[in-house]
Amino acid sequence: MYRPTFLALAILTVVMTWLPPLAHAQSTAPAPATPAAPIDQVMTPAAAADENNPFANALTLEGFIQSTGVMAYPLIVLSMITAFLIVLFTFTVRQGTVVSDAFMNSADALIRKQDYLGLLAVCNRRNECIARITAKTLDFATRNPTASFEEVKEVTEAEGNRQSSLLLARIAYLGDVGAVAPMLGLLGTTLGMITTFHAISGSEYGGSNQLGLAQGVSEALLCTASGLVIGIPALIFYAIFRGKVNRLISEMEAATTHLMALLAVQYKRAARAVAGRGDA
Repeated sequence: MYRPTFLALAILTVVMTWLPPLAHAQSTAPAPATPAAPIDQVMTPAAAADENNPFANALTLEGFIQSTGVMAYPLIVLSMITAFLIVLFTFTVRQGTVVSDAFMNSADALIRKQDYLGLLAVCNRRNECIARITAKTLDFATRNPTASFEEVKEVTEAEGNRQSSLLLARIAYLGDVGAVAPMLGLLGTTLGMITTFHAISGSEYGGSNQLGLAQGVSEALLCTASGLVIGIPALIFYAIFRGKVNRLISEMEAATTHLMALLAVQYKRAARAVAGRGDA
């Protein structure tokens, strides 16, 4: 049911991630030719941008890849995954996907009427955690009519724990990205430092060892900065979604307790009816 929505969100996330670098690259494209200026006063657009902003080249996609090297690709992929997960969880981690008032009102009315088949049909049409828990409970109860209420309750608790684990496991991916991104950035920095010192030891920079070292270290640290730029928002949103999921799990547990209390009343009523027929 949600696969088309997930695909649309993924495409939108990729487009929104790649548009800013492309737009910036177009904005820094060479301007139309102007009357020739003296050679010593000629300055290319890239040089002018570098003079105004030393990090202007790194803000473009091509410049970022050149500055960070091979680690640019996993960092770009992680940035797209982070943006996609944030958008996805914003739309899916909500009240309506866990427990809704509409389902609870329908379940309450159907349980009081002892219309368990009707409630099972409602559960199969609803894509909510509480609906899946209720469906599992009713399926077990209808397939095992001699089962006691305690056995039915154990099935409900097991399915409730499974749904809670699934909710927490989904948002855990965002926390994993927040932990991995800074480590990848640190790895890129380490590789860049190794390359820089190796080049200096080989006298590649000649008499400008200090300038070459500063430039190499600056480009290497860009990997760490990129990893932190990805990891910090990922961890912030993970904390936000984790708090929201914990609140929804509490509401799901309260709703499950309410439904099980209604079922317990119906079980006692059925037991009294059977006992009354036996006495008669």
